[in-house]
Amino acid sequence: MTDHPAAIKPVSLKAVLSGSSASADHSEGMSYLESLPRRIVTLYLPLSIIVIILLFPFYWMALTAIKPDEQLLDLNTYNPFWTTAPTLKHIKKLLFESYYTRWLWNTMYVAIASTVLSIFASVLAAYAIVRLRYRGAHWVGGLIFLAYLVPPSILFIPLATVVFQYGLFDTPFALILTYPTILIPFSTWLLMGYFKTIPFELEECALIDGASRWQILTKIVLPLSIPGLISAFIFCFTLCWNEFIYALTFLTSVQNKTVPVAIVNEFVDGDVYRWGSLMAGALLGSLPLVILYAFFVEHYVSAMTGAVKE
Repeated sequence: MTDHPAAIKPVSLKAVLSGSSASADHSEGMSYLESLPRRIVTLYLPLSIIVIILLFPFYWMALTAIKPDEQLLDLNTYNPFWTTAPTLKHIKKLLFESYYTRWLWNTMYVAIASTVLSIFASVLAAYAIVRLRYRGAHWVGGLIFLAYLVPPSILFIPLATVVFQYGLFDTPFALILTYPTILIPFSTWLLMGYFKTIPFELEECALIDGASRWQILTKIVLPLSIPGLISAFIFCFTLCWNEFIYALTFLTSVQNKTVPVAIVNEFVDGDVYRWGSLMAGALLGSLPLVILYAFFVEHYVSAMTGAVKE
């Protein structure tokens, strides 16, 4: 049994031509990379240059950490980009003859505590600015972001006075309570942009069903904002891990210092730089951040581009 001719939808010649031209353009664009010389020039060569530039600092740190002292000081006799007699003396001295493990613990403790405190405050602030309707909400969001533009080099002097008066000087709490001043503004601004991508109709339905604002935040908004929260967490954790000015100002005891300050202060004697231990400390100190970015890079990128669309 054949279908009625009227049931067959006619196809215009213009649509056929446009479809064929689109497929032809698509195939032509893909065929551009089929030849090996074009792939080398436009793809492999730029990627190789970028990878070499990005990985060279880690290679240099690892190489310096295993070089003997005579090869570190005499670059004319020995090859500066390779070593024939690697040694673990610098790494051994770093791990077993210094407080490096204590410095790592201090850095991890301060970074995690400051990040959790900042994310908690930023979530509440961003949700209130974006979802709660009140006069001047946009101005509040703009002022919070402007606070991020204030350089930390200006704030550490008055903050040092406050920290000293409260008896927090030379303690981890001096950093835990001052780092949010530079973390909350940017995290709030980042989460504001992400919360705006969540459809407001979801919250309206929850309000009709009798849900409170806290239930909406914890059961609807936050589960949908996991990529944004991960992005804010990575930003805050990285900034805390690498921060130098506040840690240098508020911490004086050797055992209480963080990694960025400790390796600079404890492995530099006047004009003598112990490059092997310095580079070993910098390399081991950067590994947690490398691991963090390697596991959550997809969530970080999706948060920057907006994973939830209205």
